[in-house]
Parts: sequence; C-alpha cells; structure tokens
Amino acid sequence: MHDYDPTGAEHHHSQIHSHVPGEPALRVKALESLLVEKGLLDSAAVDAWVEAYRDQIGPKIGAWVVARAWMDAEFKARLLADGTLAIRELGIEDGFQVGHLKVVENTADTHNLVVCTLCSCYPMAILGIQPVWYKKDAYRARAVREPRAVLREFGVDLPDGVAVRVWDSTAELRYLVMPQRPPGTEAWDEARLTSIITRNSMIGTERDLHTTAAGG
Repeated sequence: MHDYDPTGAEHHHSQIHSHVPGEPALRVKALESLLVEKGLLDSAAVDAWVEAYRDQIGPKIGAWVVARAWMDAEFKARLLADGTLAIRELGIEDGFQVGHLKVVENTADTHNLVVCTLCSCYPMAILGIQPVWYKKDAYRARAVREPRAVLREFGVDLPDGVAVRVWDSTAELRYLVMPQRPPGTEAWDEARLTSIITRNSMIGTERDLHTTAAGG
C-alpha cells in the first residue's frame, strides 16, 4: 500500500478538472493582493495560517472525538446514535456545520467515504477547512461514480470483500468517518491515540493509520 501524497493528489485532481474560482474567491484574492501591494499583509503568512488550520488545528478536534470514542464504549455508542448530541458533551457547539452530524464507522468489511456532490459541505468545527481536493469537481463527481478508483489514487486499495459506502453531505447533514482503531494501541492514552488520527481518515480517503510515528 502506498503512502498518501497530498501534494500529488491535489495536483492530479487539478489536472483532471480545473476551473475559474468563484466570485467570492476572486474578491478575497483581489483584497489580499491589494493588502500585499500596500505592505500590510504577507501572502506567505496567510498561506501558512490556512495550511495550519486546514491540516493541523482543525482536524485535531475531530481526532480527539474519535480517540474518545475508541476509549469509551458508551460515548462511542452515543456518538454513532447522534453525533451532534455526543460532541456537545465535549463542549463542541453546533455551529460551523455540525448542527446535524452523523458519524459512520469503518469496520473490517466496510469502508466509508464522504463527499459533497452539490458543493463542499463539511463539518468545519471538527475538521477545519476543507482540503482543496475535496472541493474539486473531479472528486465530487468521481467519488460517487467510481469510489474504489478514487480511493486507489489516495493509496487505499481495498480487497473485494470490503464494501464501500459513500455518504453525500448536504446543507442539513454532515458526516464524520470513525476509522478503525489500529491493533496494538490498547494501552495508549487519549493524547497518543489522537496523534495518529488524520483528517483524511475522518473523510475516508485514508484507511490504515500509522502507529510508528506516534511517540511514547
């Protein structure tokens, strides 16, 4: 199984389908360019903050939720029954697109994949900003039509015996994938478990979590 290369995947999807940014994005870019020109803003700093929130700060909240579920069977049952009510127990409010949250669990014979075919609905309160590829038309269309092919492009090559379930987010309902807990982590504490849970595993474009990089 190949390691997922986010840079390569984003480039690949960009090559498949590119489009002119929407009007809001163009306005933001124009404003950023004006501020940079006047010496009031550093584009590199903006990019760094966006990347940090998208890839690190935001997804850590979702990882914490998953780790808690792995460690607490009763919380896990509540999370799977009603994701919104369960995350309130952890002090996570309903705003930022988690007012109606459904959590779906990966198992030995089922893999879940989340997409939003109409736009890019996403549980921002627990996963941060959507990755670039999640918003691409290519991902949004192909994840429904050929999910196994899309997963292979992310390095996830599923055996025939593993079913793929695709969940289409809407304006009313967002999804979070609960990845399988890796074997050998039974004695790990919550912080260590949180460190191995990735954003992509909670979207479904990653399946097997790597435990070798976790400290302790």
